[in-house]
Amino acid sequence: MTAIPMEAARVTRLRRLNVAGGALTALIVLAAVAWAFPLYWGIVTSLKVEQDVVRPGVHLIPERWTLDAYTYVLFNSQIGRWYVNSVVTAGAVTVLVVAMSAAAGYALSQLRFPGKRLLWWLILASFMVPIPALLVNHFVLMAQFGLLNSWAGVVLPQLIAPVTVIIYKQFFDSVPRDFREAAVMDGATELQLLFRLYLPMNWGITTALAIITFIGAWNTFLWPFLAVTSEDMMNISVGITQVNDAFGVRYARLMAAALLAALPVALVYLVFQRRVTQAIMLTAGIKG
Repeated sequence: MTAIPMEAARVTRLRRLNVAGGALTALIVLAAVAWAFPLYWGIVTSLKVEQDVVRPGVHLIPERWTLDAYTYVLFNSQIGRWYVNSVVTAGAVTVLVVAMSAAAGYALSQLRFPGKRLLWWLILASFMVPIPALLVNHFVLMAQFGLLNSWAGVVLPQLIAPVTVIIYKQFFDSVPRDFREAAVMDGATELQLLFRLYLPMNWGITTALAIITFIGAWNTFLWPFLAVTSEDMMNISVGITQVNDAFGVRYARLMAAALLAALPVALVYLVFQRRVTQAIMLTAGIKG
């Protein structure tokens, strides 16, 4: 007699779970559509004729398809030069940040020197100072050094990366001391310990940090916008603001330029998605 009510209750619970699961799925689908719609709208806008872009009303599908906006950006702007500037500056920032952070993390983790604890607390305290608050100081310094409108002027202020130093220190702390002692007994120097022992054990972390640093340096806008006024020295994120003409804003051209600027980063993310996710989790864990 009791088996029937228990079975009915079980069926009722399953139905409720199915309803809740269906509602959650529908909510996720709606959220995905809301997230993807701006991207879809940007692609559609870049493929429209300019007259159709500014025409009143909402048109989800172009009535007249054209690649004129992409043709204009590719052949009537300096986007090739902007790509080169972005590759050079983002690559330099990535290499220098990873190299300096690894060296600093190793020193804080494995070496003994005066002021070590003070330096560590200063790095931790740097989280309290937002980078935009330093823009005025950076601009004044770069102007005094004569580095405005140069690759060095764009790169140097972006080398402040305390998160990567902390991550490296934590992972170097986790390496068993036995490995270090055995290498020291074999006559290894500190540089050999860093490059032949500690870094090879953390290549995954290094790769993840390098990818996320490169993406951040590629996408940065505010500092390159302030440090560079010459169109020849602009990176891609700043250069796309110059895609205009004497008749004012051309929305299709601007959207095409923005999509071309984001394309390399999108490809990097798609290829190294696992590493990017790992790096985001690492930095989020530090900040949390």
